[in-house]
Amino acid sequence: MPRAGEIWLAEIPFTSGAASKIRPVLVLWEDAADVVVAAVTKSEPRSPTDCALQDWSAEGLVAASTVRLSRLDCVEQSLLRRRLGALSSADAEQVQAIWRHRLQLRF
Repeated sequence: MPRAGEIWLAEIPFTSGAASKIRPVLVLWEDAADVVVAAVTKSEPRSPTDCALQDWSAEGLVAASTVRLSRLDCVEQSLLRRRLGALSSADAEQVQAIWRHRLQLRF
């Protein structure tokens, strides 16, 4: 069972539905049979809502990585393939701070 703050490999369907790709994701919260996840990428941060992970290796990732809090998906838990690890307390605090200060509903 996935928990918030864990990093998993997930099968993320393309928006067209034609295919999917296995990608690392950060679980943000669980909602019944679904989870809301943020994309994890090897790319450098490019916006104020991106969070560079300092402890990426200990968290189960193979390269320096960035959590993109602007790239969220809601996926069925059945699409989570393998748990890689969990955020360190320092990285978790940084992700939470960016979420609190940078993400807002704008309607």
